[in-house]
Amino acid sequence: MKTPSLKGAAHPREESDLKQEKSVIDRVTNELRLARHNWREHQGRELDLGSRELPSNQAIHNVVDSLCAILFPMRLGPPDLTKERENHFVAYSLGTVERELVVQTCLELCYADRNQQATETLRHEAGKLVGDLIGELPALRRKLDDDVLAAYSGDPAATCVDEVLISYPGVHALIHHRLAHALYQAGLPIIARIIAEKAHSATGIDIHPGATIGRSFFIDHGTGVVIGETAVIGDRVRLYQNVTLGAVRFKEDETGSLTKGEPRHPIVEDDVVIYAGATILGRITIGRASVIGGNVWLTQSVPAESQISQASLQQR
Repeated sequence: MKTPSLKGAAHPREESDLKQEKSVIDRVTNELRLARHNWREHQGRELDLGSRELPSNQAIHNVVDSLCAILFPMRLGPPDLTKERENHFVAYSLGTVERELVVQTCLELCYADRNQQATETLRHEAGKLVGDLIGELPALRRKLDDDVLAAYSGDPAATCVDEVLISYPGVHALIHHRLAHALYQAGLPIIARIIAEKAHSATGIDIHPGATIGRSFFIDHGTGVVIGETAVIGDRVRLYQNVTLGAVRFKEDETGSLTKGEPRHPIVEDDVVIYAGATILGRITIGRASVIGGNVWLTQSVPAESQISQASLQQR
């Protein structure tokens, strides 16, 4: 006896499950739409169906990876790149980066502008900002060369400068910071923060893009380092892991909201060394050529050439 074919026939239970699944998806989709609507309404944003409002994390990540390759083509560029093709690669990549970064910059400018200026005006401004950044790349490369040499000179375990460049998390974080800081100064804090957090997630080193860092800077090991927005670091400074340059308190305005942009992080002068686990808080100054020992908690300024340890603080 021939068994009847079930091809094309839906099992009653399966059909019921599909309907139930669709019902759940429809309900969740509507609830998420309502949540977005309420958020935008609360934030005073226009509830239109226009294009993307903010820069894309993925696009910025791609741009930064390309910029790293442009700065160091034979070390951070594609694995099949040859020296004969190096200049062609850099020129082609610069064109690609410029176009994408103008798009992302224009998105941030439009978001901050809230339709006060014509889009064409903002596109022109975005093009100028990106052009200025690209024009700074040679000087940025020279500054990063100093950072790489500082890392090589400061670490007896380093076998060559190339090892430092391609594998040290402190150098990786600093390349990203130099790029992010330039964009932060150009008035693009969102793009700058995306770049900073890309490095943070990869290295465990958290440098706010607003922090000002001098030449020949070296972060040894690096995990857990935190450098706040208004920190100012001089030349030839060396930090070890778990160092915090943070704020001791946060001022509030008359509404109770935190005051933005106030100088609240330390100033570290030239040739300072800060060892692992040190926490330095507030707008204080660490004088030139001072050495701050491990696990020190410091909330007051120290003069030049100070030697600060837990024992010296206890004696005070």
